Amino acid sequence: MTNGTANRDASSPVKLLLIFGTRPEATKLIPLYMELKRRGNIHPVIAVTGQHREQLDQALGNFGIKPDFDLNIMKRRQSLSYVVSAALQGLETVLDEARPDMALVHGDTATTFAGALAAFFKRIKSGHVEAGLRSFDKYQPFPEEINRKLATAIADMHFAPTRLSKRNLLREGVPEKDIYVTGNTAIDLLKYTIKKDYRFSENKLNNLDYNKRIVVMEAHRSENLGAPMESICRAVSRLLDGNPDIELVWPVHLNPEVRKTAFAVLGGHPRALLTEPVSVDDMNNLMNRSYMILTDSGGLQEEAPSMDKPVVVLRNVTERPEGVESGALVIAGMEEGNVYRVANSLLHDAALYGKMTRAKNPYGDGNASARIADAILYEFGMGPRPEDFA
Repeated sequence: MTNGTANRDASSPVKLLLIFGTRPEATKLIPLYMELKRRGNIHPVIAVTGQHREQLDQALGNFGIKPDFDLNIMKRRQSLSYVVSAALQGLETVLDEARPDMALVHGDTATTFAGALAAFFKRIKSGHVEAGLRSFDKYQPFPEEINRKLATAIADMHFAPTRLSKRNLLREGVPEKDIYVTGNTAIDLLKYTIKKDYRFSENKLNNLDYNKRIVVMEAHRSENLGAPMESICRAVSRLLDGNPDIELVWPVHLNPEVRKTAFAVLGGHPRALLTEPVSVDDMNNLMNRSYMILTDSGGLQEEAPSMDKPVVVLRNVTERPEGVESGALVIAGMEEGNVYRVANSLLHDAALYGKMTRAKNPYGDGNASARIADAILYEFGMGPRPEDFA
């Protein structure tokens, strides 16, 4: 039993500290935070490391959420060891002040690992949201595969989005009683963001001709920097040249290496709109109006199938194989010829396109946050164990 559980007043709300540091973490924890706040018997508190600054602030500002603690650790050209050590030291102080009953971390970032470890050092329970994802290659994605495995080794509660994620955890020796299959909170967020008559905050998106086939792209993973990113961009340039009825929209990541390649290869193309990173609302509504998605992002692989959009995965492996098995995702890798071939086939093969759009989303039903909240109350003896997401 942890100190937090042993010392808490059973009649008081469960105090949870949500720890995150990047925009993807924020977007997936925001619907959970909103669900937790809705519960009278749970008191959620937010601590951000600021591992990513501008995009994190953008996501939180979109929903009017102000963190209770902000470590603001980001600096230029920060190393992974710096992020982990700065987050770990700062979070130990936060945990001393906040004194939560449990800490919640999400996913697979340096903040995820540091948050789980900081809670362990303070003998405070931790829960891992989006647990059990595995590519089984410690360098793809780098460093995310190891971050999430380390979080698994530390966490007390494991919120697996799918049954496959649960099986991965069981194979690693996690007790079944500590695993809850919840669906993914990314799907929960869509009900807050997608609107029929949405007006984009990035005005360039309002001026797009949506009668054309819009191809949305997101590429930024560290293992794709350099030659792989150049290869991907050349494939997309060929795709634009060969299909005059399509238009590419790429909200380009702030990473200087991503931007250098993106603008060098695609910046001058008349049907390639390269924008600054856009808000979560803008991105979700843009995808919802698109024809297909090209991405190396994990979150987009989960969200796009809920919008009936085919996803071309710009990676050699994915820790989200459920989408490939369901037919919603297709892995193209990073090699120019293969990326072009796979994407071009979706523009010309109506049967293939239709099959992918009809694939069932295996990642959630929009109720993951409620299941996680119920599981936490069950852990603290305040309710029944929730049914797993099927």
